[in-house]
Amino acid sequence: MSFVLDFEKPLQELEDRLDDLKRLATTGDLNLLDELGTLEKKSQKLLKDTYARLTPWQTVQVARHPNRPHTSAYIEQLIENFVPLCGDRAFGEDPAILAGMGSFRGTPVMVMGHEKGHDLESRVHHNFGMPRPEGYRKVKRLMDLAHRFGLPILTFIDTAGAHPGADAEERGQSEAIASCLEKGLAVEVPFVTTIIGEGGSGGAVALATANTLLMLEYSVYSVISPEGCASILWRTREKAPEAALAQKMTAKDLLALKVIDGVIPEVLGGAHRNPVATIDQVGNAVEKALFPLLSKAPHGLVQERRQKFLRMGRAL
Repeated sequence: MSFVLDFEKPLQELEDRLDDLKRLATTGDLNLLDELGTLEKKSQKLLKDTYARLTPWQTVQVARHPNRPHTSAYIEQLIENFVPLCGDRAFGEDPAILAGMGSFRGTPVMVMGHEKGHDLESRVHHNFGMPRPEGYRKVKRLMDLAHRFGLPILTFIDTAGAHPGADAEERGQSEAIASCLEKGLAVEVPFVTTIIGEGGSGGAVALATANTLLMLEYSVYSVISPEGCASILWRTREKAPEAALAQKMTAKDLLALKVIDGVIPEVLGGAHRNPVATIDQVGNAVEKALFPLLSKAPHGLVQERRQKFLRMGRAL
């Protein structure tokens, strides 16, 4: 891998040594099969042990890994005959959110999600997955379209939050997010959301007012980033690991708090190690969540969704 997380460096050193031995075994006369087998077992055990004891802060780092598959990869692998739909019909197009219609395992759907990009040029183009107001107004427009045509909605969450610039505030960022929340709670169609990386603040919740909310095992979901929380509480970003622990932002914590409905296991070592397999697992989980909703009455879907979010606000 081209990008190695700090806590993965011992593992990377072992994998590099393993690669060197494999090259020697193929180019020379040395019999290294026994040593290769030993190293491979050691590498797999270290990988398993490392990811079994991730701290919340390390989970945040995995969720932000640049090689982690983004919404564009999920659409490419899971959505057939995808037709992109652009613009908010008021200001312009926001490439931070990919959206359109297609077919998910034989069912027509409306699909939307944050897109961070995969290299510097595409990340700048997609504004690092941080939407501006026109992005949320596009989401609202397409939710309304899905409602009118009876299309189930699938959303994929992966954003640090809404764009924080003055231009976004001038164009009504808070109103655009609030309108998304209102529309998402009112659409009379099945609605399934999957958090595939970061789920940051209102920028994430705007696309997550779903009947079923799923999270990948090493994704995170919170009202603010650990760095932002630490800056407010301790006046220093260096306290981000402590903030991540206190925020209960991992999938395991949020499932226990009943904020989410399910956790999707990732391949050993995280989605960035095998994106194709991870996306396939997400597809299976989304199918399992979506198909039972298709037979429910439209009004019942709305009531179920609203009651779900009201329960989150009640004291346990």
